[in-house]
Amino acid sequence: MRVLQLIDTLDAGGAERMAVNMANALSDKIEVSYLCTTRFEGLLKEDLYNNVKYLFLQKKGTIDFKSFFRFYKYITKEKIDIIHAHSSSFFLAVVVSLFCRKTKVVWHDHYGNSEYVSKRPKLVLQLCSYFFSHSFAVNSALASWAKENLNHKSVSYLPNFVNLSNSAKLKTDLKGINGRRIVCLANLRPQKDHINLLEAFNKITSDFPEFTLHCVGQDFDDAYSKNVYELVTSLKLNLKVFFYGSCSDVSAILSACDIGVLSSKSEGLPLALLEYGYAKLPVVVTNIGDCNKVVEDNFSGLLVPSEQPNALSNAISEHIRNKKAAIEMGLNLNKVITNKFSHSSVINLILERYRTILTF
Repeated sequence: MRVLQLIDTLDAGGAERMAVNMANALSDKIEVSYLCTTRFEGLLKEDLYNNVKYLFLQKKGTIDFKSFFRFYKYITKEKIDIIHAHSSSFFLAVVVSLFCRKTKVVWHDHYGNSEYVSKRPKLVLQLCSYFFSHSFAVNSALASWAKENLNHKSVSYLPNFVNLSNSAKLKTDLKGINGRRIVCLANLRPQKDHINLLEAFNKITSDFPEFTLHCVGQDFDDAYSKNVYELVTSLKLNLKVFFYGSCSDVSAILSACDIGVLSSKSEGLPLALLEYGYAKLPVVVTNIGDCNKVVEDNFSGLLVPSEQPNALSNAISEHIRNKKAAIEMGLNLNKVITNKFSHSSVINLILERYRTILTF
């Protein structure tokens, strides 16, 4: 079996990390595992295993005949059985499959605004879905949406997973004091709601002045990130809140922090939450998407309503005040991640689906 993971970039986002995780996890399970990025490379390229075959198309736009023919020739030469297209890369996968009739297309939906999926543009996706052999969704809401809106009914929920062998060394110069760091692993996008987080963090600084907030994730240098930085300044948090951009040593950063936070107002199944659990961090997360399928409130973390900074600050304060209980929750979350969201627990589901597709 020859399977190619297709993704637009290798920036440090959730869909991109899952594409890399899948290519790596499959590399010793199938004949050949491939990964192709269409538009841009990024930090995650260095995480690819040596036995994963890699292609970069340098695609310039939606219609790029040069990159299309290069991709077509590669699929033909390598005799790819399945193109596993992540997020918006489905269009290229479908067009190529029309010329490579033996190659099947699997689509993987990582849509981050799952709380607002009813407003999602869908015309092109609906047309292309006629040619999907199967689609995976990262949470149950997206799976239900696919069954109702796409032109094929072979849909299943597939949880994100983490590669538990990750052991990167700390390269980032972390600020703050050991034992007093709160981390948020999230790109600077509106659905991640850093505004909510900053307002919550501001409320705890008087009671816990030594604690600092560390934000790891890509800055898109847009109006949203400008608003985030302006709020940091207006709240006079410049010496307590630090932004690091995308980092290649995420697991090491998490190991050097003490509480993991996600303040999003929309999510699928956030990979950051799984990475927090792998690092045994006590977590506070908003109760959206499938977060409550990972975190059981007061057992493996604390769940709070979205867009309510008071609830978020109270939960963070609870972890700080009750360190012993917080540590126990982090250990409980780690057990959940190891049992349900490690690559070994998910990859067999993927392989089973691949085999079913290839028999038809």
